[in-house]
Amino acid sequence: MAQVTKDTIIGDILDMDRSTAPFFIEMGMHCLGCPASRGESIEQACMVHGVDPDELVEKLNAHLAGK
Repeated sequence: MAQVTKDTIIGDILDMDRSTAPFFIEMGMHCLGCPASRGESIEQACMVHGVDPDELVEKLNAHLAGK
C-alpha cells in the first residue's frame, strides 16, 4: 500500500481505500463526494478545517498499514 503524505490528493486516498472516509469525516470534511474536496491535498483540506495535517497523515498511514 502506498504511503500517504500531506501532498496526497484526498480523492486518490479514497479511491485506494474507501475505509479511510471516516478519518476525513472526523476532521469535519463531510462532503467527500464533492469534486472540490476530492481534488484537495491533505494539507489543503486540513488548513481549511483547522486540523494538523501531520496528525491526519499519521492516522491514515497507520490505518493503511494495518490492512
